[in-house]
Amino acid sequence: MGGHYRGAVRFFDHLRARLSWWDGRIRSLLFDLVAALITIRFGVNLETALTVPNVGLLIAAVLAFVVRRRFPWLPVVATAGLATFTGPAAAASVAAYTMARRRGPSTQLWVAGGLLAAVMTAHTYQQFPQDLHIYAIASAATAGVAMLLGLWVFQRKMLLVTFRERAEQAERERDLLAERAVAAERRRIAREMHDVVAHRCSVISLQAGALTLTAPDERTGEVAEVIRKTSATALTELRSMLRVLREDENDGPGEMSGELASDPTLSSIRRLVADSVESGENIRLDLPDPLPETSSEVGRAAYRVVQESLTNAAKHAPHAAVHVEVTAEDGDLVVTVSNRRAPGTGSDAVPGSGYGLIGMRERVTLAGGALRNGWAEDGGYRVRAVFPLQ
Repeated sequence: MGGHYRGAVRFFDHLRARLSWWDGRIRSLLFDLVAALITIRFGVNLETALTVPNVGLLIAAVLAFVVRRRFPWLPVVATAGLATFTGPAAAASVAAYTMARRRGPSTQLWVAGGLLAAVMTAHTYQQFPQDLHIYAIASAATAGVAMLLGLWVFQRKMLLVTFRERAEQAERERDLLAERAVAAERRRIAREMHDVVAHRCSVISLQAGALTLTAPDERTGEVAEVIRKTSATALTELRSMLRVLREDENDGPGEMSGELASDPTLSSIRRLVADSVESGENIRLDLPDPLPETSSEVGRAAYRVVQESLTNAAKHAPHAAVHVEVTAEDGDLVVTVSNRRAPGTGSDAVPGSGYGLIGMRERVTLAGGALRNGWAEDGGYRVRAVFPLQ
């Protein structure tokens, strides 16, 4: 069934290509054929036309009027030939309309109009010499009305083309203005992040470094060193983010869609968990050996899922046991982060922005994966993200 359908589609595509002279439509060809037959038949005297030269001339005239859209001069020539034994009024009207419709107010139109007027005048003089002025005026008026109608259709088409070009230009200008607005907003966000977040992180890093040198005991020095390293990592990632915001996405190789050399990957999860453990959190990590090969987008999204999940666990379930598991199952990368319920009441939990899970879901979706989160059967909380490896 599908083969027959594709064959029919190919047939109509080829047919449409062959009908380019009639705008790719069969009905246009049929219309021109019927119009040509009616035009040629109008005014033909069968008693004088049934000769071999005249029949050949009639067939050639029909073909000329059928292809008038592609060759508008042929109906004009055919009208001059038909005037030797038929009334040229109908043929001249169609020829004048075709020339005006296809060529517009050009020199070709005026030359063709003069030729048609001369043909009709000569035919009128031959047939009705006593009433030449009456029939000549009537014939010229008929052809003139047809020519004016063709000019009106031509001008209407040109007007539509102009409107379409203006609409396309307006759309391009609107897209350009939108891109400029986005670029300006990105630079504004970059300035705000640099002035506020970068300054605060720098202060935290400096204070933690000073505390590391003047710590009253070893444990305080270790915690201060973890804070300093975390602040330094945050500053590095912030600089990468600011670079993405300030530069175009396609400025350099390897930076498509904001991808930079300092972006985290799947292997960065081990360092992330180690830093959290050094700060005193109870985290168990299970990673496959060797790590599966992933795209940079999937690796970055998996890292952000673990990072956001550990942050949420530290805020809402402090000192609770957390299990991070990364596995490769049936061509998919599965990242699971689960934590038990906090041992305390949770009244000292750090307030959040409310956008962590939303941003996590957006990252997973953009990487082609799926995210599920919610309460587990043991009373804890579980986040599970599945990414395609291929």
